[in-house]
Amino acid sequence: MLLIAIVLVQFVRPERNDSGVRPSDIASIYPVPADVNVILEKACNDCHSNKTRYPWYTNIQPVGLWMQHHVNEGKRELNFNEFASYSAKRQMHKLDKVIGMVEKNEMPLPSYTWIHKDAILTDAEKNTLIYWAKGLQQQIKPALLQQ
Repeated sequence: MLLIAIVLVQFVRPERNDSGVRPSDIASIYPVPADVNVILEKACNDCHSNKTRYPWYTNIQPVGLWMQHHVNEGKRELNFNEFASYSAKRQMHKLDKVIGMVEKNEMPLPSYTWIHKDAILTDAEKNTLIYWAKGLQQQIKPALLQQ
């Protein structure tokens, strides 16, 4: 019976997170330097954007279902491709979370870096990401006063 369930679940295919549309991308309103973009692409965007890279093993269920749930959860928390649509207050809050989680080594998640070794951030990369996020917060502050 278990074997039948394992075979049947292989026919369940979650929708892929791969929309090419990015009208509200963070880069549409704030500068994203090349070095920051490299960090975001290797350590953040799989779960926090509308473009996920899917490794071969996500074609095996229930791994694919688990990963898609994880991606959906990550996008609910922060989506860099939707960042421009957030209010200034929400943008500030999300950047606070980015800074705090990177400082505490809570992001990228250990379950992600266990498989994606290239996503492990060096101290220099963490500092670059934090410095960039703090700089964006300074840009956002005037908009907070207008809300």
